[in-house]
Amino acid sequence: MKINILAFGIAKDILDGQTKEIELSHGNDVKSLKQTLCDTFPEFSKLRSLSIAVNEEYRNDDYELKESDEVVIIPPVSGG
Repeated sequence: MKINILAFGIAKDILDGQTKEIELSHGNDVKSLKQTLCDTFPEFSKLRSLSIAVNEEYRNDDYELKESDEVVIIPPVSGG
């Protein structure tokens, strides 16, 4: 299944762009997406946390994705 994702912050830098199409190779839930991202882009493994929002709501790892979902990668943020 292919998922279109939107990335912000460091995630955008890792993906070398704000949008990317990802082919899920481990299943079709959020946990599978995170695993695919780490396998394809090893820099994601170095982040302390990585949140996923689907259709404008944060989702847990067991949330099932659909190809029509709007998926956003939200990396850790720091403030000053």
